[in-house]
Amino acid sequence: MASSKALITAFLFVLTLSSMSMSQAARHLMQTTAPNLPGIPTLPKPTFPPLPSLPTLPQGNVPPLATIPTLPQPTLPSLPTTLPPLPSSIPTIPSLPNIPSIPTFTIPTTMPSIPFLSPPPSTSSP
Repeated sequence: MASSKALITAFLFVLTLSSMSMSQAARHLMQTTAPNLPGIPTLPKPTFPPLPSLPTLPQGNVPPLATIPTLPQPTLPSLPTTLPPLPSSIPTIPSLPNIPSIPTFTIPTTMPSIPFLSPPPSTSSP
């Protein structure tokens, strides 16, 4: 048990020292100036040969389109000029059946008492 405490203490000590040296190294890096980077040289522009011209394709003789034959027009039935008569009496709507009432219940407002267990009998000494 004592050796594990010593090992944990030594580990925490090393961790503390390493974090302090790391923070000092980081501060040192932040305070240094960035080195001068060399400039990027300019590259020469390539020259490409001109693109060849597209050849002219021969024009083919296309036959004229066939004419669409005329179809007979369908005849539509004529619309009625008078509306059918309205019914003289309006049918009655059937009545709804009686809905049973929802049973009512009361919510108790007091907490029921919970009987506590009696203590175990004590041992009597002779």
